[in-house]
Amino acid sequence: MSKLKFIAALWAAKLSKPLLKITGHNGTNFPGELALKICPDFLKYVCKPEKVIAVTGTNGKTTVCNLLCDILEMDGKKVLDNRFGSNIISGISTSLINGASIFNQPKYHAAVLEIDERSSKRIYPYVKPDMVVITNLFRDSIMRNAHPHYIAQFLTDSIPPETKLVLNADDLIASSVAPQNPRVYFGIRRMATDVTECVNLINDNRICPNCNTDLKYEYLRYHHIGKAYCPKCGFKAPEYDYEGRDVDLEKMTMTIADERGSYTYRLLSNGVFNIYNMVTAAATLRELGMTHEKIAEYMSRTHIVLTRYNLEHVGNVDLIMHMAKEKNALACSRACDYVSHQPGRKELFLMMNCLGDEKHWSENVCWLYDCDFEFLNDENITHLVATGPRARDYRLRLLLAGVPADRITCEEDEFAATELLHFEPGSQVYIFYGTDSLALAYKVRDKVKKLAEEAAK
Repeated sequence: MSKLKFIAALWAAKLSKPLLKITGHNGTNFPGELALKICPDFLKYVCKPEKVIAVTGTNGKTTVCNLLCDILEMDGKKVLDNRFGSNIISGISTSLINGASIFNQPKYHAAVLEIDERSSKRIYPYVKPDMVVITNLFRDSIMRNAHPHYIAQFLTDSIPPETKLVLNADDLIASSVAPQNPRVYFGIRRMATDVTECVNLINDNRICPNCNTDLKYEYLRYHHIGKAYCPKCGFKAPEYDYEGRDVDLEKMTMTIADERGSYTYRLLSNGVFNIYNMVTAAATLRELGMTHEKIAEYMSRTHIVLTRYNLEHVGNVDLIMHMAKEKNALACSRACDYVSHQPGRKELFLMMNCLGDEKHWSENVCWLYDCDFEFLNDENITHLVATGPRARDYRLRLLLAGVPADRITCEEDEFAATELLHFEPGSQVYIFYGTDSLALAYKVRDKVKKLAEEAAK
């Protein structure tokens, strides 16, 4: 009976795709939702590619997935992904439907799947990855993911014992997942910008897991990311199997090394988050047997996903779209830190509003007080426009961060707020937006571009 349900589910899901196109609906997850409704254990029976790589973690998984898919495709592999669907069970089901023939035969050599941490218990019993890549584990939405140690245990309980792990050695939480599984570690050696004491509001891993002594750091990058050790019992972060080193932000180069060799790579971005994403992707590809020369060549042809970061010169200013995830204090802190360290004068347009929560229920704004808005109290950030349903919450948080009131403008309507930007010649204008407001952010950007062009006349 289950097999009959599966066949019915597969065919119904396949048929739904052209019907969605005919009726003008997007419905990227609908085929998977339909299949699961007909056959709840659909994932058990649907065929999978010969090699399955899963990428999970709090931040960076989309970028890492895209880098892996692009590079493997450049190398001649036919790769199944879920970049146009979600990373929960319905999105994974939809991707596997796309990767199966109507007779349930695989159409792809490999799959690179972004998988939500909380969805792992529903996915990994049926989709058993050859490799799971964990980018990092940080405090995320308090309404959903709770504490990162909870998520680490969630993954430990879910990942199949035979799956190989590719782990961030600079993150003691991520590197602790599934301790019995085979694993390799990646990390980045000391950088010029590193410190030894945490300056962030969030530090989720302060004490030694063995003796509860306060951890120390040879070097600390941000939050709990760095080379940690215990001064009392000798506990320390894992050694690197794959290491980024000699990071040069002027030349935009970095060396990635392992026991089989090393190579100089061109950086795709000067943001530390994206340097980690590069090392993560390179470590994974090395585990798949690709040479440094090939990885570096292919990676030089890629770019960071434009929905995450996009710069263009418009009128007399540089206009930068920069994702700063709503309800994710750490991701937003990294965006604030990044902007504060960029040279020149800057304006910020803050619209990291969770429109889904605004529409369906109530957004919890406690994350604003975990986010390091103090980075925006910088004399080179001359103007901040707070907009959207939480505009006044942003204004209050900026004031508490010490930002002078005369630098802050508040306007709830996002399109009216664009009229308040100054467009000072030679400056940078940043639009901060979240995943939930991406479509709106593009519309706002179009109006900002028009205003910037008019201001330059």
